[in-house]
Amino acid sequence: MKTDSTRQVPPFQISRRSFIRRCSAAAAATGLPLWFVEREIARAAEPPRKLGPNDRPGIALIGCGGMGTGDARSSMAFGEIVAVCDVDKGHLEGAVRNFTKDGKTPAAYGDFRKLLENPAVDMIINGTPDHWHSLINIGAARAKKDIYSEKPLTLTIDEGKRVVKAVRENKVVLQTGTQQRSSQRFRLACELVRNGRIGKLKEVTVWLPAGLRGGPFAVQPVPAQLDWDFWQGQAKQTAYVPERCHVKFRNWYDYSGGTMTDWGAHHMDIGYWAVGLPAPTSVEGKALTTPVPGGFTAISDYEVKFTYPNGVVFNVRTTPDDNPFGGVIKKDGQRNGIRFEGSEGWIWVNRDEITATDRELLSKPLPDGAERLYVSNDHRGNLFECMRTRKDPICAVEIGHRSASVCHLGAIALRTGKALQWDPEKELFVGEHAAEANSYVAREMRKPYDYGFVS
Repeated sequence: MKTDSTRQVPPFQISRRSFIRRCSAAAAATGLPLWFVEREIARAAEPPRKLGPNDRPGIALIGCGGMGTGDARSSMAFGEIVAVCDVDKGHLEGAVRNFTKDGKTPAAYGDFRKLLENPAVDMIINGTPDHWHSLINIGAARAKKDIYSEKPLTLTIDEGKRVVKAVRENKVVLQTGTQQRSSQRFRLACELVRNGRIGKLKEVTVWLPAGLRGGPFAVQPVPAQLDWDFWQGQAKQTAYVPERCHVKFRNWYDYSGGTMTDWGAHHMDIGYWAVGLPAPTSVEGKALTTPVPGGFTAISDYEVKFTYPNGVVFNVRTTPDDNPFGGVIKKDGQRNGIRFEGSEGWIWVNRDEITATDRELLSKPLPDGAERLYVSNDHRGNLFECMRTRKDPICAVEIGHRSASVCHLGAIALRTGKALQWDPEKELFVGEHAAEANSYVAREMRKPYDYGFVS
């Protein structure tokens, strides 16, 4: 770049004074330190690549509930919704209405495999319940479609290894929907921790919302618009109970892992980013409540302790939340967030704020040569840019797998009630209680909804 008077100045940077004013206002609004904001705004000043008409890929939404619909709406800035799919006709018809634009109606499917045959589809958004993530992602990879997959990436650890293999063999781009990695607050916290700002990292504590504890629930007739057998997929076949389906599926081990894998997929991913190691070597869990017979099966209140090879202790604890699905993030400093504690202080971060023992821990700039982490300030935008460059996005498939695996380890420790040893290389439990714990690493899939379903 030229350094003389002919250097091109970004449009907003009329003067150094106006740049500082803008940075100061942004720092005041976000609570981020001025040095960090200056760095971010300077980086954002680089002109984006001009896009042409061929840069708007065809997007397909699979799983048209609230989360999937939200993901698709956000993706419309980057491409066209050309197809939608759901086993609930009510959701499917709603998606067709929502994404009909300029007289163009997206193709509608009840079977995602038929959608994957559509040549107009360049990438999929996987907004299905957790127990469908892996088969759909594997099928999409084999069909050479890029993927935005909601979290957690998988239902089991073994599924993760298979998804990684399919994505890499077929050279597709997968972004895991753990969007906190595209948050400046979380990235700042992780950079500070990785660069020793709080001294030697000793302990990480994650607070997650408590899950639901309810039941027993009554069997009811299957709604006419729902293909209940297809919705259950690989899970054991059972009579229809409304509380099993749609939003509340997260509270059943048949389909998910409770808040341990739901909200845990977000906060555990940030902890994993800060620690910088692929997996812990031991885990033990304590259930604080027991499920109601005939009700939700996922443990709702719990404590889990992980230990990493470098001695860092990683604690997970549930805390009450006004929203039973974990959607509200309170700002009381001890609820739904992450605390990093080191030999010289601590840093607390969640989606609302970042604070520390002493404000100077945040306000003092990192030195030149400090370790910098992958920068993304737009999670979906990062995916679409990587679709063009074919580079890995910020939450590539291996990251999604490892983040989900830590959550699965916690859920397995809770389900067994045992102190367990984990081998990060073999991705298996070892030592005492290994046989029982390894029975949860993979599970038998109900036919025909096994891996042959997407072969």
